[in-house]
This record gives sequence, C-alpha cells and structure tokens, in this order.
Amino acid sequence: MATSEFDWHQSKNKTTLPGIRGNGLKLSDKILVSNIRWFIIFRWAVIGALVILKASAIFVPNTLMQFGVMEHQNWPIVIILVLSLANIFYIYALNYCKEGRFNSPTINLWVQIVIDLICLSAVVHYVGSTATPASFFYVLHIALACIFFSTIESFLVTVLVCIMYTVILLLESSLVISAQNTIKFAYSFSEEYQYRSNTFLWMIALDILFVIVWYVVSRLSIVVHTHEHYLVDAYKKINQAQEEKDQYAVLMTHQLKSPLDAIRSKINLINAGYCGDASDETKETLVKIDQRAKSMSGLILDLLRLQRLKETCLDTAAFEPIDINKTLQKCVDKLIPVANARQIALDIKTDNFIYYGIPDQLEILLENIISNAITYSHNNSKVEVRSIVDQVNATASLTITDHGIGIESKDLPKIFNEYFYSPRAALHNKSSSGIGLSIVKIAAENNKLQIKVTSEPSSFTSFTVIFAHIRPPVNSI
Repeated sequence: MATSEFDWHQSKNKTTLPGIRGNGLKLSDKILVSNIRWFIIFRWAVIGALVILKASAIFVPNTLMQFGVMEHQNWPIVIILVLSLANIFYIYALNYCKEGRFNSPTINLWVQIVIDLICLSAVVHYVGSTATPASFFYVLHIALACIFFSTIESFLVTVLVCIMYTVILLLESSLVISAQNTIKFAYSFSEEYQYRSNTFLWMIALDILFVIVWYVVSRLSIVVHTHEHYLVDAYKKINQAQEEKDQYAVLMTHQLKSPLDAIRSKINLINAGYCGDASDETKETLVKIDQRAKSMSGLILDLLRLQRLKETCLDTAAFEPIDINKTLQKCVDKLIPVANARQIALDIKTDNFIYYGIPDQLEILLENIISNAITYSHNNSKVEVRSIVDQVNATASLTITDHGIGIESKDLPKIFNEYFYSPRAALHNKSSSGIGLSIVKIAAENNKLQIKVTSEPSSFTSFTVIFAHIRPPVNSI
C-alpha cells in the first residue's frame, strides 16, 4: 500500500523565481524581509549570550577569570539595551508600519547594519581591538551586505567598516584612551612606539583584508545573481511556451468540436432511419464510430474545462459558503446512472459542514473523483464516501474509496500530471484522456485544498480531500 499527499494551495499557476530585482544584482523585498526576521532571531541569541556573560560576571566571576576574562564593566548592559530596543523597533516597523519612502526592507536592513556595526565596534574596543579576534566579526557584515545589497551598497558597508575600525585604533593608539581589555592578553612589545607601530600595521592589514573580502564575495554574488537572472528568463520562456501550448490546444478543440458534433448528428439520423435502411453491419460500425466520437467530444470538453480552471487560477474568483452535503448530492445525482450501469453501489455516509470556496469548481472536483472511482472499480462493487469533521480545529476530511484496480506506487506521485494515465488505467479504460485528475488538481489549488491518495493495486484507492477553516452548517448553529 502506498500513500502520497498533495498540497498546491501555496503554489501559483505560473512558475517564478522570486528573489531577484532590477538588474539581477539585488534581492527582492520579499527575500529581504524573510532574512531580516532571521537576523532578528540571531540578534536575540546574541543578546542572550551577553546576558549570560553579565550574569556570570556577577554571580561566578572566578569561573570567568579561569578563562582569562575579567568582566567588571557595564558595557554589556548598554549593548544589551541598545540591541533589544533596536530589535523591538525592527519588528514593529516590519509588522505594524506600512511600507513607504522611509520604511522599506532595504532601509530596515541598512539601519540594522549600522546599529550592529556601532555595537560591534564598542565590543571590539572593550574586549581588545588588536589583542583578540573580535574585529574579524566585521567580515560577517561585509559578506551579508554583498549577498543582500547591490555592489555599490555593499562597498559602502565595507567603507563604513574600515572607517569604524580605523577610528577605534586611532583613538586607542594616538589619543591614548584605550579601555582596559576585558580579556587578558600580553602584548609582544612594551614600548609605546612599538605598540603604535604594530597597531598601525594591524589597521592597514585588516582594512586591506576587509576590501579583499568585499571584492571576492561581491564578485561571487554577482555571478550567482546573474545565473539566477538567466534562470528567471528561462522560466519566463517556459511559461510563455506553456501559455502558447494551452492557447493552441483550446483553438484545436474548438475546431474539432464542430465536425464531431456534425458526425454524431449524422449518425443519429442514420440510426433513426431518416437516411434509408442500413444493414446490421453498418449500424454496428456506426455505433463504434459514435462511441469514438463521444470519447473525443468528452476529451474536448475536458480540455476546455481545464483551460477555464487555469484562467480562474490567475484571477481572483469569488469565494462563497458551500454546503458540502448539497454539493455532494448534486454529484451523486449526476453519476448514479453511470454507477447503476455497472452495478456499482454508492455508499454515502457524511457529516455536513460549510467550506468557503468556489462552488462550481468544488463540484467539479468531487464529481471527477467520484467518477474516477466508479470508472476504475470492479463491477458489482461499491464506492464509499465518508467524512470526518473536527469542529475544535475547524478541519474536515472527505474520503472517497473505490474497490478496483488500484494504483502502482511508482505511478502515484504522477497521477495529477496533465495527460498522465498509468498502463493499468489504460487497459481498464481505453477512453481515458488523462485530464480528469489534472482538473482536480487545478480545482484543489484554486480552493486551497489538500488531497491525500492511498492505494493498493488490485484492491482499492482512497482520495481524501482535506478542508481547513470549516464552519458548522447553518441548521446546527
């Protein structure tokens, strides 16, 4: 037995590659917002680490001293307050303020970078600008700027980093206001001029390193974004080709519909005796022709229906409250003659609920699933329709189970692909077009539904339609 779950309500009818804006060298606002939220979470983690550091300095100072840390200043408290207030401001700007000239994801990210760099500069100054590796954390901001900003903007961040770090070293060496480092490291040279000389060389070396990192990462970022831009163009061409194919299919179906209708009408005239007597062999041949023409006519209607559903997916359709039991009864009324012809019983036992969706499309979805269940059931079997309603979580599931040929596990993930039908299905139903479940897929996508399919070859197949945000029926409120 195999099971597959299908969820299309977050997808779009057109395939796109979000993330590139303008000339392909800068990420879109949607991607920036997503990463801004991750930066906020990461910043809370940094704040938590500083809180632990300060708490350790108060309650277990001897433990810190064993690692060479003498934390007896108040700078961590100031950094904690600044980062916490900044994080609250970022969250408020993202969630509660409308986007405008002075409130955009780019501006939000720029403010974050500037404040973070100021706080990092303070940390570098207090823990040791040359005696500890703290200054190398500047590289992280340069790399992030290269990823999320354009080349010019990332270069401005790099220049800002160089200026901040240079100012720190100049203040410490030239103006002799170096703070007492909170981490013990012994200097290699004790003379003042040697210390200043080494500080100057350290400043030059790290500024050069910052520029080199910016150049390398920005070049790599340009290459990646350029390839993404090519991918976007390729997807646009694929979408355009798909649209042209769909338009051609619609045109061909319209052109085929008229001659098929004419053929079937002539066959009916001959069978009714309006064109003279026909032999039994002729009538038998006409019946076969009519069956084939009927299958082709059904294929044409399915193609037109599929295209109509695709177009609805691009537009905003009106969602209305749908009584599931009434919709289900409409489908059953249409399909009872088909089921009776094969002596297949329809066993319906469902609890009612209300779902907001597109009424005609939900009816098409259920009708196609039940019709497939009847088609691929064995004669003298039954099709069961059951529902499970969870009023607490406002969810429901509607399961349609047949006892027929089943679906192979290797075919199960592909059953909703257009024009796909398995060899097992083709042998059982030679008139299958492979479009019925494609229609179900588009209708499920438009109505924000999930579908779970479970099947055992030569035994059964169950389609479970999962509804979210349901409401009780009016008569039960």
